[in-house]
Amino acid sequence: MMDKLSFNNYKRVIQVSIPLVLSMGSTMIMEFTDRVFLGHYSLDALAAATPAGISSFLFVSFFLGVAGYVNVFIAQYTGAGDKAGVGAALWQGIYFAIFGTLFMSWLAMGAAPIFSMIGHSPDIQQLEVIYFRILCFGAGANIIGVTLSCFYSGRGFTSTVMLTQMAGTLLNIPLDYAIINGKWGLPELGIQGAAIATVCSWILIAAIFMILIFNRKNSREFHLLDKWQFDLKLFMRLMKYGLPGGAQFFLDIMVFTFFILMVGRLGKTELAVTNLVLSINGLSYMPMWGFSIGVSTLVGQAMGNQKPADAVVAARTTSHIALIYVFCMIAIFLLTPAPLIQLFLPEHLTFAEREPLIAMGTILLRFVSLYLLFDAVVIIYTGVLKGAGDSSFIMWSIMSSSILFLFIPVWLGINSFGMGLYFSWTCITAYLLVLFIMVITRYNNGKWKEIRIIEH
Repeated sequence: MMDKLSFNNYKRVIQVSIPLVLSMGSTMIMEFTDRVFLGHYSLDALAAATPAGISSFLFVSFFLGVAGYVNVFIAQYTGAGDKAGVGAALWQGIYFAIFGTLFMSWLAMGAAPIFSMIGHSPDIQQLEVIYFRILCFGAGANIIGVTLSCFYSGRGFTSTVMLTQMAGTLLNIPLDYAIINGKWGLPELGIQGAAIATVCSWILIAAIFMILIFNRKNSREFHLLDKWQFDLKLFMRLMKYGLPGGAQFFLDIMVFTFFILMVGRLGKTELAVTNLVLSINGLSYMPMWGFSIGVSTLVGQAMGNQKPADAVVAARTTSHIALIYVFCMIAIFLLTPAPLIQLFLPEHLTFAEREPLIAMGTILLRFVSLYLLFDAVVIIYTGVLKGAGDSSFIMWSIMSSSILFLFIPVWLGINSFGMGLYFSWTCITAYLLVLFIMVITRYNNGKWKEIRIIEH
């Protein structure tokens, strides 16, 4: 009986999480190929794309974090058997997404001053502004798409999310290639073309979700036409738990944004190699978010059904499956660093030019392999805590650990003591180790089991 129960637990995690992992994997592939195409097009374009892309994502991450918290509300309403609550929660997320769209459009207008303050070389700055501005103008489609995806992920129907994300990827990759390089009759737009291709994929994803959700069957079952009104009480409850969740996501991205921008002060080569290694790191990082959303869904449904013991089982089972993937990625990073790095290098580079880049990238991949285990556990168990509504703790833990172990040491190390690239990577490893300890301690004390975010 126990063996059958355990098998069913793993089966349920796989059913919910693996489509989300593949969904995040498709997003990762989209970003990965984007960097590969830009790397072959120009090292300057590659050097500019990651800081500009992650800076854009930094600002939109807050709105994506809050919008993504609709997943937890829908999961808890699903666990409680309240279908009208599912429809009402979705609409409140849509209203928040509209506000996020307006903010990102306004932010796009201030791109030049932002990158002027960062202080990269003028030619890199110009490319950064172009890429950042287009992504910000198109970010609304991304926020709305994430909000609408919660209608399916929160109820456990994650295959729909996966297929929709894959449709966006299938549009993005060929469009990326064509519009960056000027193929198939399209103009050669370089880094501008990469941003346009990304926005087009976001628009397609949001459009597919709208068509799938707003039909007669769903309107009748989930009261979508009855619950479209702005519900101040429910909206404020979403803000109570979602705003810390958005702040947590913002801080998480801010850590890496700050890190990349500070490394940019060390030189163009250090910035380009760091960017390509972080792009390789995305092979493990993005799928982990699929497991995180999946376990948030399972924990949310268990808590909505007032069964915290089921949430513990979901957490333990998900971590087992996720760590198998992580150990495989660590092995790949340690055993085959050079082929991964060469994917990003322009073909015109000579052997003498390639070797220092490969050597530096290999050392950085060893740092990634060291901190990857800590990072994976943090991502999984923050998903558990978010699914239960313990979002404030996650926000404060990331804020405190990042200030003490990353922001202050890296800033002082680079600006005051002339410390280099490997010192900076040591700091980010220390930050993830401390965060790992904090999250695991919080999970083990069990306070998250007492939180209730929906009415019963």
